Amino acid sequence: MTYEYVPQGVCSRLIRVEIEGGKLQAVGFEGGCHGNLQGICSLVKDMDVDEVLRRLEGINCRGKGTSCPDQLCRAIRAAQAAT
Repeated sequence: MTYEYVPQGVCSRLIRVEIEGGKLQAVGFEGGCHGNLQGICSLVKDMDVDEVLRRLEGINCRGKGTSCPDQLCRAIRAAQAAT
């Protein structure tokens, strides 16, 4: 399943997640810090979504109360709720 999520409070404008069998098959960000987000996408590829949530949920960027990794977790949760 591929899901698109519009993040809030961060520089990225769109997050696409592809989840199959409880694993994050692919992640893509539009906007944001390109190099950092490429790294995140590469690190979480084929990772169990529960592990991604455990590691990245709640990360705060510059006092914003969220971050691109945290917004990725929100995208995963939204995708799970949509199924």
